[in-house]
Order: sequence, then C-alpha cells, then structure tokens
Amino acid sequence: MTPPLFAMKGKKENTLRILDATNNQLPQDRESLFWMNVKAIPSMDKSKLTENTLQLAIISRIKLYYRPAKLALPPDQAAEKLRFRRSANSLTLINPTPYYLTVTELNAGTRVLENALVPPMGESTVKLPSDAGSNITYRTINDYGALTPKMTGVME
Repeated sequence: MTPPLFAMKGKKENTLRILDATNNQLPQDRESLFWMNVKAIPSMDKSKLTENTLQLAIISRIKLYYRPAKLALPPDQAAEKLRFRRSANSLTLINPTPYYLTVTELNAGTRVLENALVPPMGESTVKLPSDAGSNITYRTINDYGALTPKMTGVME
C-alpha cells in the first residue's frame, strides 16, 4: 500500500494505492484474502495543549479479496452451495466453492449462532448449544456488502 504513512488535514481525503507484490503466485482456482489495517491518529491542536482533551486513534480493518478472473462458479451462486455438518456441540460449515463466504444470521432452530467466515474449499466451525434445533437458516454478505435472502441449510 502506498503511501504507507501520510499527514492529512481535517475534512480532506487521500487516495491509497494497493500494489500487487505477489509476483502472480496466488492460487488461480480460488479467492485469496488479505487484511488491510488503517490507523487514523488525530493531530493535536497546539492551542488546546493546556486543556483536558480526549483524542481517539481509529483503526479500520478492511478485507481485501483477490479474485482470479476465470472461476468456474458465478459468485452470486456460492452462498446456496454451503453445507453443514452437526456434531455434539459444534456445527461445521462446509464451503465447496472457490469464494470466501461471510455467513451471518446463522440459526439452528430458534438459537442464534455466531457469524463465520468460511474459506474457499474449506470449513469453519461454530459452537452449537445442546438445545439447538436441526433446521439451519442463514444469510451471507454479497460482493456489494448487502445481505442475501435467507436460505435453508443442507445437512451432510
């Protein structure tokens, strides 16, 4: 990312450039995930150095996905391919697609479960209360940051 550090006046904006430094060594059959951490530290107003002030540094953590150009499945069909496997006190989410899936509003019966980020062609496990029902419903977050319609989970 460039510039790695810069000063910015109030009510202004700046553009960050994200450079590809991977030398084309990323997998071409699935998405890759990177995290960008941006920290904003407010400048100190010299006229208020003698007063009590509270200043907060804000850290934003942003997901960056690299998506190869020619993946077999369209991204809007990935969420419906998600599968589930139940064990004693856990629920495993199985993603057979080449896309990362951000699962939200995950429910087992009437019990609300924690959100999950399921890697492509991988799995993620969440805790399952003992009294959780067997009907699984969920939503995912699509490429535009919107929630998909509620879906019913398929148990393996």
